[in-house]
Amino acid sequence: MTSGVPSPPAPAPGSGDAVRVAGGAPSADAVPTDADILRLAGVALRDGSRSFAMAARLLPPGVRESAVLLYAWCRHCDDVVDGQTLGHGLAPLSGEGARSALDALYAQTHAAYGDGPLPHPAFAGLRAVARRHAMPIALPLAHLQGFAMDVADARYVCLDDTLRYCYHVAGVVGEMMAVVMDVRDPDVLARACDLGIGFQLTNIARDIVEDAEGARVYLPAEWLDEAGVPAAALADPRHRAAVHRLALRLLDVAEPYYRSADTGIAALPPRCALAIATARRVYHAIGTVIRARGPAAWDTRVSTSKMQKLGHVAGGGWLAWAVRRRAPAPRPPAPWRLPVDPA
Repeated sequence: MTSGVPSPPAPAPGSGDAVRVAGGAPSADAVPTDADILRLAGVALRDGSRSFAMAARLLPPGVRESAVLLYAWCRHCDDVVDGQTLGHGLAPLSGEGARSALDALYAQTHAAYGDGPLPHPAFAGLRAVARRHAMPIALPLAHLQGFAMDVADARYVCLDDTLRYCYHVAGVVGEMMAVVMDVRDPDVLARACDLGIGFQLTNIARDIVEDAEGARVYLPAEWLDEAGVPAAALADPRHRAAVHRLALRLLDVAEPYYRSADTGIAALPPRCALAIATARRVYHAIGTVIRARGPAAWDTRVSTSKMQKLGHVAGGGWLAWAVRRRAPAPRPPAPWRLPVDPA
């Protein structure tokens, strides 16, 4: 992941933008400052993902600011489609309401690449990131395609279907984060994508039961048929042993994506490598806990304590050092096409 070239200063993210400030009433006159937008994005990060918040603190200041703004946009889009607040309280929209919400996200994302007023600070933040790092609009639009799959109630028949979903909702986020680090090497961007895939496969394993309760099933239907578990019964405690075996299978699929990502981490500048290696360890550890808990893995949500996070920082430092001394790992299957040529 090449980097190191200072980014030109971005235009003021809020200049001329009418926005709806989070938690407040709509106002055509509200024009947030850079500090306002960053503060609101910081709140979204702090309350939406404590693990990512910890890793973000390890980034160099300029990269950290862009990463936080990008996270806030991703978090906002996810919350809109899932009817939740900062990743909590899954209540997916459906029917015309879901389609209208998705259309609005597409329209507002296109608007962020223009010069007109914006309806939410998250899009002002995206505008700042896009201008600062010359991020192609194809990347955020590829991310929205993942939400479109949710709105369309996509069915995942085989593993490739699940992997394509993982690419859109998480792999492309890895690419965008790499762009924020000024990465342009195509191979390294692809490995940043692989890290996102590993993260999302781990997320799916962790959230199988919660997602099923919200009528979301991301496990391949072929796997469910083989296991004799109806999709509609995934949340039934009577199927916990079979569901755990499916989760282990999914975690096994994630392993080569994590190994491929390690090769990309080796190409990052030291502080970026430390931050990403730490996040990698935190997420991989979630899978380790799921393996160890057995069928009881979903009795309580898997979380990471503060002391464990500190341990992952130390482990991330070791990993960031060690991967520079390893032979490059092969890339696992990629049944998707990167939306842009970053070179």
